[in-house]
Amino acid sequence: MTTVLALLIGIIAGLRAMTAPAAVAWAAHLDWFDVSGTPLAFMGYRWTPWIFTALALIELVTDQLPNTPSRKVPMQFGARILMGALAGGTVGAAGGSLAGGLLAGTLGAIAGTLGGAAARGKLAAAFRRDTPAALIEDAVATGGALLIVAAVP
Repeated sequence: MTTVLALLIGIIAGLRAMTAPAAVAWAAHLDWFDVSGTPLAFMGYRWTPWIFTALALIELVTDQLPNTPSRKVPMQFGARILMGALAGGTVGAAGGSLAGGLLAGTLGAIAGTLGGAAARGKLAAAFRRDTPAALIEDAVATGGALLIVAAVP
């Protein structure tokens, strides 16, 4: 179950890079799950959720700009993979499988990045505008992150 949740939070990171670690950091900070004593204990520190939340809000705003770079360019792709690994690893650590969470989060982020780009392109074509597609992606990423974090044992 933990590995599946790590995979899913990785997919969320592929859609919105900073939303997944923000949700996971809040859950760790609020003691919804325990990552103390693991290499990812910093996810539960006092300022970590605030930092990731600020970055997630900045990402939501900048994604609405007309010339947002593609998520498949190396810098964007790398950030999504790293955040997927971080979020998945934290979920995995909470469930006792740090390595499994890291791997699942990484694979999920790859799938979310590539699949999200394809889905958003199709949605934008259907709406004939990118803004509604971006708003749907924002809602799916935020809602999905909250549901996944709430399901972590």
